[in-house]
Amino acid sequence: MKIFSRFCKSNLISHGVLLTSLLTSYSVLANTKVMHIGSLLAEPGKTVKTKQTLVLKDDVITHIIDGYQDPASYGEDIELIDLKNRFVMPGLMDMHVHLQFELGPKNDNESLKMSSQLVEMRSLMFAMRTLKAGFTTVRDVGSSAQEMYALRDAINNGWVDGPRIVAAGGVGITGGHMDVSGVKPDLMELYTDSSICDGPYDCRRATRDAIKYGADLIKITSTGGVLTDRATGTGQQMEMDELKEVVLAAKRMGRKVASHAHQEDGIIAALEAGVDSIEHGSYAGKASIKLFKKTGAYLVPTLLAGHTVLEMAENSDFMSDAIKEKARKVGNEMQGNVGRAYKAGVKIAFGTDSGVSKHGINAYEAVLMAKAGISNMDVIKSATINSADLLGMSDKIGTLAVGKQADIIATDGSPLDDIEQLLDVDFVMKDGKVYVNK
Repeated sequence: MKIFSRFCKSNLISHGVLLTSLLTSYSVLANTKVMHIGSLLAEPGKTVKTKQTLVLKDDVITHIIDGYQDPASYGEDIELIDLKNRFVMPGLMDMHVHLQFELGPKNDNESLKMSSQLVEMRSLMFAMRTLKAGFTTVRDVGSSAQEMYALRDAINNGWVDGPRIVAAGGVGITGGHMDVSGVKPDLMELYTDSSICDGPYDCRRATRDAIKYGADLIKITSTGGVLTDRATGTGQQMEMDELKEVVLAAKRMGRKVASHAHQEDGIIAALEAGVDSIEHGSYAGKASIKLFKKTGAYLVPTLLAGHTVLEMAENSDFMSDAIKEKARKVGNEMQGNVGRAYKAGVKIAFGTDSGVSKHGINAYEAVLMAKAGISNMDVIKSATINSADLLGMSDKIGTLAVGKQADIIATDGSPLDDIEQLLDVDFVMKDGKVYVNK
């Protein structure tokens, strides 16, 4: 009986090994894709190559070869993706989004009536719009934290589809841009959370608290903001000791810091404190440009936000007078200031502030950047190589190279010749999975 038992067990193990081997072989074949590419910009800033073959296994690039290689040379049942008539490049990245809302006249009503669960479902819809527009990675820099962390983690786990999300935890001061505004006092008290701080040591506590609960980076607001419903301007609001403590606490725990900043005094203070990026930078002047270059910090322009709030201030009536006044000033100034910063050699990473603008039209930022005097190639670099560097993820994304993630988009024509090609992306792949193929 024991011999028979051993015989059965031995055969089961033998058959199990064989079955596992067969399934593994099938899996490898089933997850191998061969792409025939007409024009390939594998590394923005370098030469476009024609007639290329790109091979993927699972979600990683394994080969990039000159000429159109026969898929059969990589095994049987290989999936061929024909992009011979397309311009192919790395997936785009947006360093400044807010996936949980879209600016409009119903915002106050929505904040009172929508449950956090329903907001989460809408966020997923906005995330998919963003992905299908060609943005395979985003940095969300202002949302209800736990809901955004949950969406990030669900996407990373493969439970739902969406762009790769790098999610910020916010730290702001009482009455500042990140604090609640425009509602009655008892609601302000209800909506205020542990992210609001005063003084250096309290802001140190808030920073550590944000990281404890899941923040990939820290977002601060060194100046006032356009959409704060108070006539408090867009100048510096966080004090230097508060800024330094936030940055120090974040760096100690391996997190980068992004600072919302409009007026130059707040830009300078945030750069001197050691932030990694300035969001908006609407009034960057000679002094702050010098600091940008000294520190190596990135400017994330968000021209689309300025364009959007200016149009809304002129053509709608749901904004308060305080917001309209700030929107007109900032919206009219941003483009010229970004052009001057670019010409001076400031590093620029692509960001839209989508949520202020509609989700899915993120690429219109590229059009506005080009109008500001930024070359088409440098616009593309800002949304690929530069953004990957800002995230600290250059080893995985930002270019198409062997060993990197298969985040790939394609357009009908070359965006190097016509930047508006990015407004209508024909093919989107993220982590080796195709989401758009027109």
